[in-house]
Amino acid sequence: MWKLTGSSADTQGMTKIQASQRIGTRCELYRSLFVLTNDDAQVSAHLNSVSSRIAGTVSAVYVEENQFVKAGDLIAELDQGDYKNALDQAESQMLQSQAQVRAAGPNVPITETTNRASVTGTEAEIANAMAAIATAQRDVEAAEANARESEANYAHAQAEVACYQPLAAKDEVPRVQFDQVVANAKALAAQVESKRAMAAASRKIVDQRRAVLSQLQVRLSEAKEAAPQYLALRKADIASRQASVKVNATQVQKAKLDLNYTKITAPVAGIISRRTVEVGQHVNAGQQMAQIAQTGDLWVTPNFKETQLKSIRPGQKVTIHIDAYNQDWNGHVESLPASTGSVVSLLPPENATGNFVKTIQRLPVRIRFEPGQAGLDTLRPGMSAEPSVQVQ
Repeated sequence: MWKLTGSSADTQGMTKIQASQRIGTRCELYRSLFVLTNDDAQVSAHLNSVSSRIAGTVSAVYVEENQFVKAGDLIAELDQGDYKNALDQAESQMLQSQAQVRAAGPNVPITETTNRASVTGTEAEIANAMAAIATAQRDVEAAEANARESEANYAHAQAEVACYQPLAAKDEVPRVQFDQVVANAKALAAQVESKRAMAAASRKIVDQRRAVLSQLQVRLSEAKEAAPQYLALRKADIASRQASVKVNATQVQKAKLDLNYTKITAPVAGIISRRTVEVGQHVNAGQQMAQIAQTGDLWVTPNFKETQLKSIRPGQKVTIHIDAYNQDWNGHVESLPASTGSVVSLLPPENATGNFVKTIQRLPVRIRFEPGQAGLDTLRPGMSAEPSVQVQ
């Protein structure tokens, strides 16, 4: 690719070694114009942490260091006893809540029927009370008429006594006849008192029945006002119980998830490293148990100088030399960095003090291996690499 030969004028008078050195120097110069190299690069990969989502005691471990696993393979298992009990308890509480909803369900139509019956019954009682008042009023009128009749008869009897009394004093009428007239007057007086008492009693009955009517009307008003409130109370009770069912269903789902989390599986395919978990060990939620290196998704991260980036573009071909195998692989520039390494470091440089010393910055470029090459499965993250980017 970088073939360059010296002319006869260039090599005339030189030994073969001197000519070869002159040609090699020119090749390196030519190569530096079209290829950017970096000897400070390494193979990179995603390192996925495998951790427990719940706390528990490890009952089994199924992987070893440097073992290849596929996504979904079982890594370890926690004791399930407590989580099975929690699931059973949550399911029992949900069944109880569902039963309470079913039991409270008929209360709404029952309350509606009861409210309607109460209003209808009270209205019927009011109608009866009004009829009773009308009847009692007629009784009052009849009693007052009888009292007036008795008063008239008594007045007539008193007139007869007044008429017979002088005659009886002169013995112009028999004494017995006069006594009969007096007795009849006394009887009519008693009858007047009786009729007046009956009329007064009839008026009291009317008052009593009017009081009953007033009570019924108040009760009807209360029944009509309270009916919607009773119905709303029943519906609210149903809604509360249904909400409890949803809460319990959520608890059941959480208990199922927790039980499922007792089986820790590999999130991705790769090679196990940093396995720190052992059988019988108690782990907490979020505690790392192992690490998986995704060896099927590798790239190289060289730190090029900022003065070199002007020639680097995504898609450019790259030859990647791996020191461990002294072998080259093909790749391409995948992406350019978002910032320099120093900016994202733990202690980035502070330029506001006025003591800034300009230094050439380094920026990490991502270079992706071309897929399907032989031997890619032997590469591991952290291996030293020397990429050569073909910029022309």
